[in-house]
Amino acid sequence: MKHPKNDETDLDSEAARRALDYYLNPNPPRPTPENRIWTLHEGVTRDQAQEHAIALLRCAAATAQETATHQHGGQRELLFALMHMMDMARALLEHQRTADPAA
Repeated sequence: MKHPKNDETDLDSEAARRALDYYLNPNPPRPTPENRIWTLHEGVTRDQAQEHAIALLRCAAATAQETATHQHGGQRELLFALMHMMDMARALLEHQRTADPAA
């Protein structure tokens, strides 16, 4: 049985959720040089950063592939597409590393 709603005392649930979100979950500030989520340590070379990016892409692609093997249909195809894009990005970084005479 539904209780009658008293418009003067009962809160609209959507309005209440928005109000709570406004006060309890404010929008995070945009990243600036002073409040970055993460940053490279001083002295990290371009080659070291590139090697780390390649390793991260390799791990992310392996994670996507492993997850995709347990999915079906559109979810599986989406994960394999994501894995393919990460592999392409990794290949570009590896090609740049081998083609750059300064590296």
